[in-house]
Amino acid sequence: MRLPSVRRPSPSMAVSVMALVVASTGTSYAAGLIGSDDVRNNSIKSVDVKDNNLKGRDVKNGSIGSMDIRDESLKARDFAPGQFPAGAQGPAGVGRWALVDAAGAIVAQSGGFSVTAAYPTLAPMGADTAGLRANGNVYINAGEDLGDNGVLAVVALQNTVDQNGDAVTNGRASGADANPEFSGEISAAVCQPGVVNCAPPGTSNSNHLVVSPRLSDGSVTTADNRKRFYVVVTGDSSDRS
Repeated sequence: MRLPSVRRPSPSMAVSVMALVVASTGTSYAAGLIGSDDVRNNSIKSVDVKDNNLKGRDVKNGSIGSMDIRDESLKARDFAPGQFPAGAQGPAGVGRWALVDAAGAIVAQSGGFSVTAAYPTLAPMGADTAGLRANGNVYINAGEDLGDNGVLAVVALQNTVDQNGDAVTNGRASGADANPEFSGEISAAVCQPGVVNCAPPGTSNSNHLVVSPRLSDGSVTTADNRKRFYVVVTGDSSDRS
């Protein structure tokens, strides 16, 4: 007796049956069928992950490197408060500065400076004394012992002031020493008795520095041609009071 032939199910029928099996067994069965080998490398994108759904337990400790994070993708708001320990404290400041105007007054600074004496008249002109040498200097209290610091000063141009009355303040007058608004000499040092003596009362100590602006020919400046200057203290200033 001839048995009736059995027809193979069509592909569409096979897909329908598979869908019915998955639907009837739930998502847990489907999850069991799909593993890492079933996912193409680098194919999962942000749109494939439900927002606010991944947790820390979903990421292997120590597994994320810089190459795993796209530039500017993770921001501070993505991390809970206190997740990162504070870093080590940075080094102490490496320098302080002050801007002193032509009258010898501090007009701007990073902090801690004060003028003890600006172009003091401690001796009459013509007398070769320490007091006369102080006439052309500015004495600044740095607010700290400068024994382990460096100091430097530089002339600051002032192209809105005609210092020699030639109506040229752009620094382009021809001739030697023709541009006092731009040029000049300047020196600075820590006050150290026996090394750099500082005459004004209260300045003979290493908390003070002396700045000596001069004209380009080395002569002492006077009230009508004095220099603005910056002064900088370099090094560790952690001992500043």
